[in-house]
Amino acid sequence: MDVSDAELTVEVTGPVATVVIRNPTRRNAMTAAMWRQLPELLDRLEGDPDVRALVLTGAGDAFCAGADLGDLAELLDAGDASIAVTAEERLAAFAKPTVAAIRGACVGGGCQLAVACDLRIATEDARFGVPPARLGLVYPAPTTRRLARLIGPSAAKHLLFTAELIDAERALRVGLVDEVLPGDRLAARVDEITAAIAQRSPLSVAAAKEIVDDRADPARVAWWHRRVVNSGEAREGVAAIAERRAPRFAWRPPTDA
Repeated sequence: MDVSDAELTVEVTGPVATVVIRNPTRRNAMTAAMWRQLPELLDRLEGDPDVRALVLTGAGDAFCAGADLGDLAELLDAGDASIAVTAEERLAAFAKPTVAAIRGACVGGGCQLAVACDLRIATEDARFGVPPARLGLVYPAPTTRRLARLIGPSAAKHLLFTAELIDAERALRVGLVDEVLPGDRLAARVDEITAAIAQRSPLSVAAAKEIVDDRADPARVAWWHRRVVNSGEAREGVAAIAERRAPRFAWRPPTDA
């Protein structure tokens, strides 16, 4: 493999940033360099006030076939402190809504990244799997707990114990994905979702994400309610309804938030 072909690329269209996993000869497997690159990209995109949502997807007909096995020794030596877990945790903590747009293989490290996103939209040909038991490995504890919170202990154990691949229909049934669509509808549906998010109050969306993810203690929740009063977002939302126009939400997160 030419490692120069393995990279993460970023495309920004209006308020939506798309991070594309590219490793064409390995079904978009994540190399060590790509795991290291992801938090840096997310830091930059989170700091861009014009970016309102992020899409994570794979190039071509696969989302991500996992971690590149050529870097396995490095990942094993670090355990839960690995660069893969660091990237996953940074993605999960990204302050703006994240959507995984999934085609084809979403396995191992790919599933790890998809589960760290807020929403997962998949095509009918998507396949999901968690293969550590096939390789004699221990899935990272933060990753395992995140998976279990999303789909429940029993469904998580099935994936972890058997290392079986499941199809998109079963993934939808257990809650691993939110929607399943024909392949030619994926891009349009992701555009619809991110466009809707971009039109909503950034304050409301950011607060909802923190609270749902259980990252807002009572003091932080009180801080959010004070922002509602002080920001004018609610006044703008009510005025827009009364005037039958689109709201012009102006709030942006403070740098010390």
